[in-house]
Amino acid sequence: MVRVEATTARNAFSDVVNKVAYGADRVIIERRGKPVAAVIPMEDLRLLELLEDRLDIEAARKALADPKNRRRIPWQKVKADLGL
Repeated sequence: MVRVEATTARNAFSDVVNKVAYGADRVIIERRGKPVAAVIPMEDLRLLELLEDRLDIEAARKALADPKNRRRIPWQKVKADLGL
């Protein structure tokens, strides 16, 4: 994994993008020596989103299985609570 200061990344943005896109590297962007962002290949992003989706599905299934979450909320109340 490559680490680059934010000013360097800004000045050489196309190089950073090419390194990630074609070299399949990950680039950590730092500000004052601390990591603040990352540039990652699209495949890594797809995998991250897939993992997030699976975690969300698992959390939703657990919530639906919990008897405390079985109560229904009238549609009019939902709209009123959301200011619709």
